[in-house]
Amino acid sequence: MSIIAINLEGLTVTTIPQPLLDFEAPQTATWMKIMTDRTVGGFSKAHITQEPAEPDREVPPHIRFHGNISTKLPHDRPDVMKTGYAAFRNQDRGRTLFGELFWSVEPYSYLALRVKSDGRKYFINIQTDSIVESDIHQHQLLTKNHAGAAGPGSPAQWETVLIRLHDFVRTNQGFITEPQSEMLRQKVKSFGIGLIDREPGPFDLSISAMWATNLNDRGQIDGSTGWDEEDLGSARLHENTIEKLARRAEERRAMSAKKKAAAE
Repeated sequence: MSIIAINLEGLTVTTIPQPLLDFEAPQTATWMKIMTDRTVGGFSKAHITQEPAEPDREVPPHIRFHGNISTKLPHDRPDVMKTGYAAFRNQDRGRTLFGELFWSVEPYSYLALRVKSDGRKYFINIQTDSIVESDIHQHQLLTKNHAGAAGPGSPAQWETVLIRLHDFVRTNQGFITEPQSEMLRQKVKSFGIGLIDREPGPFDLSISAMWATNLNDRGQIDGSTGWDEEDLGSARLHENTIEKLARRAEERRAMSAKKKAAAE
């Protein structure tokens, strides 16, 4: 069984995704830290709720990041000029005898998320062990099947969103930082999602998983060699287990044998 591919540059690339945040386990939700403008006297509210799977409707176990955004300013804080935001991220991973724990996504090209969105302007936030601790790498969460996408009143649908890690932009306090620098992928401290459109009203985003992968939206390695039409794989975490990759390899072998027999 092959769990690597070779791209056009001759580099071996893993096809096994790396789980980051999997909300199938209820304890993952308790590890999330919620942040809102209430820390500066604002009135926005945010919650994380664990939701069970609904197999009949093909709904995975997930969390809902939901609440209400308010842009009302606190009367007793003249220094506060803006409110209207909410976000969450994982808490610190802790330490070992060798130092602080980090994720390494250096071998991967994409960050993938399985989500169902209300269509509001969410951003993915990645914090690394950079020199400037308050630096955040951000990218908008662009969805195609959010609520209203198919027409007024149409419901949101579950979808997998892939974002190139190279496309994340370094920011600080909400502003793009210049000069830009490459993300320190081998020392990632946290992953999170924020809502910063400052539009008053309710919000509701469902997330079942977040993972790092090298498989693009066709389920292939970018620039890979030796692929055929049957060798599609999948960009979804739950469809890329070792067992399923082994089964695909066996199917390819059987197909090659049939083609050889037909040729004879």
